[in-house]
Amino acid sequence: MAAKLSTGGGGKYAIEQNSEINVTPFVDIMLVLLIIFMVAAPLATVSVEVKLPRAVAEAQENPPVPIYVSIQNDGRVYIGDFAVDIGSVGTELSGQIGRRNPADERIFIRADQQTRYGDFMQVMNSLQDNGFYSVALVGEDTASQ
Repeated sequence: MAAKLSTGGGGKYAIEQNSEINVTPFVDIMLVLLIIFMVAAPLATVSVEVKLPRAVAEAQENPPVPIYVSIQNDGRVYIGDFAVDIGSVGTELSGQIGRRNPADERIFIRADQQTRYGDFMQVMNSLQDNGFYSVALVGEDTASQ
């Protein structure tokens, strides 16, 4: 892929083939991006403690047979009124619904205010691993107070 501007071999206007890649602009761009990300990363973290307000939403129509999963503040988990292991919530629910599609079932999760976030996420992961993607969180009704 050499190009020659003159007809002679090696004249003053001859262009030699250069097979090396000039990486200097690439390095410059990478350094600029590195600086941008180093400055932007601390700004993306949330370090302000906020007490969120209660959400007031209109009541939704309940399904014919609601499935409630309750999480107590000490980590005990119940499906309806029956205690289950926190890691096997999804498999227990799969057994209860039988041949119905888990993606079509709506699961209502009731959790104590003092429930650890890790326990809640363990229940959510168990549900998602078994195909339950329609999950509703039950809160206290503030409209009647």
